[in-house]
Amino acid sequence: MKKILPTLLITALASACNATQKIENSVSSTVNNVATNERPVKNIIMVIADGMGPSYITAYRNFADDPNTEAVERTVFDSHYVGNSSTYPAKISGYITDSAAAATALATGVKTYNDAIGVDVNKHPVETVLERAKKLGMKTGVVVTSQINHATPASYLTHNELRRNYNAIADSYIDNGIKADVYLGGGWRYFIREDRNLVEEFEQAGFHYIDNYKGLSNLPEDKPLLGLFGKTGLPWALDDENPHRLSTMTKSAVKQLENEKGFFMLIEASQVDWAGHANDIAAAMHEMDDLAKTFSYLEQYVKNHPDTIVILTADHSTGGLSIGRKTAATNPKIKSGYLWQPEILRTMTLSPEAFAKRFEKNDLSINQVSDLLNFELTSQEFQQLSKDKASAASKVELFHKTPKAERTSKYPPTVYRLIAASLKNIIDIRTNTGWGGVSSSSTHTGVDVPIYVIGREKQRFSGTIDNTDIAKQIFKLLENK
Repeated sequence: MKKILPTLLITALASACNATQKIENSVSSTVNNVATNERPVKNIIMVIADGMGPSYITAYRNFADDPNTEAVERTVFDSHYVGNSSTYPAKISGYITDSAAAATALATGVKTYNDAIGVDVNKHPVETVLERAKKLGMKTGVVVTSQINHATPASYLTHNELRRNYNAIADSYIDNGIKADVYLGGGWRYFIREDRNLVEEFEQAGFHYIDNYKGLSNLPEDKPLLGLFGKTGLPWALDDENPHRLSTMTKSAVKQLENEKGFFMLIEASQVDWAGHANDIAAAMHEMDDLAKTFSYLEQYVKNHPDTIVILTADHSTGGLSIGRKTAATNPKIKSGYLWQPEILRTMTLSPEAFAKRFEKNDLSINQVSDLLNFELTSQEFQQLSKDKASAASKVELFHKTPKAERTSKYPPTVYRLIAASLKNIIDIRTNTGWGGVSSSSTHTGVDVPIYVIGREKQRFSGTIDNTDIAKQIFKLLENK
């Protein structure tokens, strides 16, 4: 009996402790839920790095590395990684998406066919998260380095069965109701036309219009904003007067959008994809650098505004970028047969395309070329460039003399593009960069893409999810407002 009593006492005490703990946990859970419900996400910033597959993130980490340290430093992206997203489109388009279908999935939560802008496989309009945010009284905006009627921004702003209907898409930004308070990017060609001047129509609707970056420093606070800074897309970051133009535009847009009811903003680093298609590792790394500066700004913004969430992902990967390939290049200072050497990419101050246009029109010496590229060219490399320049004109002439049925390419070659291809090949060999395309314009690939989130509610986007899940979770965040 003496042994039984202590045992019963211990059991009773343990049960009491467990009950108390359950009550405390329940209270704590309730308090946490109340706190969460009392502080819903106010501002949602969706960032899409077009074409940025996993290899771009790794390449940028090496590009941004301090070569004087032993470690390869982490970038601003790394500490906010939460998972991966699948990117496949509707079955009718197979396993590999284009930007339109992917952006529609990210904007609406609905799979669709390649080329579709904000419509389902039956070509019926589907509501986007931006449209829902606008209905809820939030301010909305788009900031891109492409034209603002390109596939990704269009998929958030409008509905069209074909992404290449650029004029119709631009017209819909007025005709179907103005859905954003800020538009920043390129697009003069589509918004200032002989048949219609959409800029004037936006101004008549009360918008403040600017056509250069300097205008961003002096904006009226009480007006919506339209800023167009290029005929189509903006210049490469390497060639732009402002190499961090995405960051600059983002800062101005955020300031214009801040309000009591919150805002939804789409940001697209559009030209990571364009660099992948062009097999241009130099342009790609500087587009990634612009994105990194933008993400760093947003990281600090969330610290100061904890009711904001930032979601960064890609719509797909482009180009089959490979960090390392089998080439004749080597480095006696590195004891390895496996190399990726980004040194010359860090020093370049203009794109291969911009260089090619200058080299086409001028007879330049090897020293002049090296000065332009900001790295020293070997005599063999210079001879190859000069040889390719000399043969480019004859290739262009031959194309136009060849009957259409016998041409191997739909698009005519140009001298400067052939020179640019020659230089990019030199850069690829120097850096040991590989590409997966079988043509000069590499394709999209079907790999999963990374997801990064800054702010509360990041668990919603963690793990391996589908691109449609990102939109579905954003809709849920909007429901809580």
